[in-house]
Amino acid sequence: MQTGVLMTSVSDAPLDVAHHLALVGDPGAGAVATFIGQVRDHDPEASGTVARLEYEAHPDAGATLRAIAARVAGTHPVRVAVSHRVGDLSVGDLAVVVAVASAHRDLAFTVCREVIEAVKTDLPIWKRQVTTDGHGTWTGIGDVQPPANGGSTSAS
Repeated sequence: MQTGVLMTSVSDAPLDVAHHLALVGDPGAGAVATFIGQVRDHDPEASGTVARLEYEAHPDAGATLRAIAARVAGTHPVRVAVSHRVGDLSVGDLAVVVAVASAHRDLAFTVCREVIEAVKTDLPIWKRQVTTDGHGTWTGIGDVQPPANGGSTSAS
């Protein structure tokens, strides 16, 4: 099985799970683990019902995502595809997709979990959670506000 990071993407385009699965697919892969993060209508930190999310990315987010995937995949015999969406997302939209293929399930699950956990802590993307009453709160790495210029909403 040919291994490695096959795709990383930070983009405002809708995410395609089937594309991720096709990229990591391989005759030697007996397991494919996925994580799909989608926008939900509630959050313990929200002041009300969540109507939408706004994601903004630092200009280096694409390179950072590639580095995260490469670091986590390391020398493991896995195939990885990971994407994070930016821009305005509605409830139900996909925000992040991680797909990891390996010969056996344990490694696929382990690497998939490690990728999403690293994305959540290390990827310079900020999220503004907007509730139905119009109130919005930014969160991100260290709960720091996005760059004063608004950051970038598209990177690769």
